[in-house]
Amino acid sequence: MKILDQFYKATEPSTIKEIADQLGEVPAKVYYHARKLESIGLLELKETRLINGITAKYYKAFEGSVQVRRDDVDESIRTVFASEAQKLVARMFDASKQKYLDNQSSGKKRIGTVLNSDLYLNKEESEAFVEMIQDFIREHSKPASPGQEAHHFFFSFSHIEE
Repeated sequence: MKILDQFYKATEPSTIKEIADQLGEVPAKVYYHARKLESIGLLELKETRLINGITAKYYKAFEGSVQVRRDDVDESIRTVFASEAQKLVARMFDASKQKYLDNQSSGKKRIGTVLNSDLYLNKEESEAFVEMIQDFIREHSKPASPGQEAHHFFFSFSHIEE
């Protein structure tokens, strides 16, 4: 997640070495994970440049959302899929929670906003809501003008079986 997030934050296509340096990781480790991300379409090779006889590859993160329906997955891997999905959500939640708590202990006046609610929407309203959030995130995911500050955003939205 950190590797993909770093590529996503980059304003221009970046090399694996640049991302590794930003993360304080070994390029070989980032290369391994970047190849996996590229193989599933979450990272795209944008250009190659020949620099001092070495081919530098510049990658850009996929900009969009990925939705996987359970019925699209073979029964034999549903358990693995569910387990991996739980781990991913737990990591994202824990990282977001830690950012919130770190901000809280920083002594800032405004520490953040936490919302928790059940919404009652039909299918069209539900889809429009998610699309509105995604559009807003795309529009504001990179600095556009001086004075803008970074804000962390974690969003969970799921259907409740009643």
